[in-house]
Order: sequence, then structure tokens, then C-alpha cells
Amino acid sequence: MLNNYIEWENLGSFPAQKGYSENKGTAGHLQGILDGKLVVGGGANFPETSILEGGQKFTHRDLYLISEENGNLEFLQQIQLDYPIAYGSSTSSEDAIYYLGGSPEEEHNSSITKIYLKNGKLAYEEIAKLPMSIENAIAEYIDGQIYFGIGKLGEDNSRDFYRYDLEKGNLESLERFPGEARNQCISCCFENKIAVFGGGSNVAYTDGYLYSIEENSWEEISEVQLNGESISLLGAGVVKLNEEELLAIGGFNKDLWKEAVHKLSTLTGDEKQEYRRQYFGQEPEKCKWNKEMLVYNVNENKWRSLGKISFDAPCGNALLKSENKIYSIMGEIKPGKRTPYVHRLTL
Repeated sequence: MLNNYIEWENLGSFPAQKGYSENKGTAGHLQGILDGKLVVGGGANFPETSILEGGQKFTHRDLYLISEENGNLEFLQQIQLDYPIAYGSSTSSEDAIYYLGGSPEEEHNSSITKIYLKNGKLAYEEIAKLPMSIENAIAEYIDGQIYFGIGKLGEDNSRDFYRYDLEKGNLESLERFPGEARNQCISCCFENKIAVFGGGSNVAYTDGYLYSIEENSWEEISEVQLNGESISLLGAGVVKLNEEELLAIGGFNKDLWKEAVHKLSTLTGDEKQEYRRQYFGQEPEKCKWNKEMLVYNVNENKWRSLGKISFDAPCGNALLKSENKIYSIMGEIKPGKRTPYVHRLTL
């Protein structure tokens, strides 16, 4: 530990997507753990030309199965889905990952896709269609049910919250989220409760709420804060540490997010072009994204920091825990720019 920074080891970069010579990094992945192995898929980036030069965002369909052997990543399998995916919602049971929505193709943006291992190999199937498209929402699997919502549902950000019964195929509307409509929240389940924090719309939120499954009700809990300072976790990665704690890293700076949303939507002509050059051209450290390793304890209703990450703060990264190791996988490191790298922390 040096200057409150916690050293994460860089394990290298991801292999190129099929049809590409290199992987430039993606954000907004399908993610989960199957049989102790990492599963990461899809995501979006600007593979040909930067956003400043008018580059087009591309959504990928590659799905990777990964293990770690003797400190090195082993890419065991790489397949391609039948359709591209990014910015959907991932949640896992013991033997499957469920991915909700998250596709630029209308035929698939309301699907629930099940990803699993068959004879040790990746397999997937669409198991349901929902009555709305889903993007940047939360999803939590609990006892055969998927609880989801609080994101872009259909055309707009929504406060709606649902429960889908995987066995019966029933969809049930639950008590609506009490905060403002938003997307890109973080969430984590603790027994029969679901904690939800942050997210954003034209502003980045820092508030927190706890949903009770037994009572079908919400209560406000501690906002995201450290030493009295509110912190945005908009776009952050989150992982459950244990039965009472979550870990979150990354997230847009709330003040710069508000400024960018306002200026990019109101400036015109040369003023807008100059602001775009400044905003998309700045180095990652100028973006002031969250580098604190923030831990929330649901029993104490408190936040604390384990220290700061030793790499560029990400947004839209996959954050996964396997045994005593946590992996931060790719993500955006400044507006429009991704990283292809995987960083690992050993607890």
C-alpha cells in the first residue's frame, strides 16, 4: 500500500473479437461466474475511429470463458452469439447467468438469455421475451426469481420494478422505486433485501434505497459518501464481497457529468465543437472518476474505503469475484475510450 493506493495486478488484455486484429476494450458487458470461471461477453466501443473524429459505436457478440492458472489468464473458449449485446443486465444463479435485454437489435432487446456450461463448454438460449426493452437497468436473481428494473425500460428511464418467475414464466409489477427515474445504478442482494445506489439521468445521483422482498416496500438508506463527501457511482462496477458487504469501484464524477450533459445538449456551433474537443480529448485523470474502493455494509448502513485502485478508474467495466480474487475487466476509462486490460486484486 502506497499513498493509500492498493496494488491491483495487470493480467494483460483480452483477445481480439472475431474479425478484428486487436481488442481495444469494451464497456457494458454480459458478466458472471460459471464453475469458478469468468464469463464476459459483448460490450460496445469505437473500434475504427475515435468519437472525436466521428467514429461510430459498435456492439460486439463475442463471449469468453476464462480461468486463471498460475497467475495468468487462460482464455478457454471464445464463441459468438447470434446477435450483438451491450448494456443489458446480468445476474447469476449457481449454474447459469441470466442476461436481460441489452441489444441494439429490436428482436433481442427484450429477451432473457440464459448462459450456462454444457460439457464444460459455453452454451446459451433465449428463454423468455419481456414486454419492454431493457438497457442499463438492475437485475438480481433470488430463489428462482429475477428482480429487475430502474433503468431505461422502453424509450425512457423508469422507476418501475418487476419480478419474473423463471419456472412459471410470470411477470409481476412490484412497488415502484421511490427515487427519480434513472439508469446505470448499482445493486446487490442481501438475503431477502436488494440495495440500490446512484445512477444518473441529467444529473448523477448518490442516494441509496433498500427493497424488502417480504414486505414489497422500499426504504431510504445511506447515500454514497466518504468522509462527508457524496460520491457518484454512475456506471461503476459492483460485486458482493460477503453476506453483508458489497464493493464498488469506478463511476463518473457527479459535477463533471452534470456539466457535460448540460453543455453537450445546449451549446451549438463552434462553442459545442470546442467543448467536445476538451471533454473527449482530456486525459483520464482529468475526468476525476471514482478511484476509491468503496465498501457498503448493509447491517451497519455505512460506507468505507479500502483504499484507491492503482489503475485508471473505469465505468462500464465487468467486476467479478471468484474465491478470494476480484477482477476488474475492461470498461471505459474516459468518455469514448475503453481499456482492453484485466486487473486483479487478491483479498
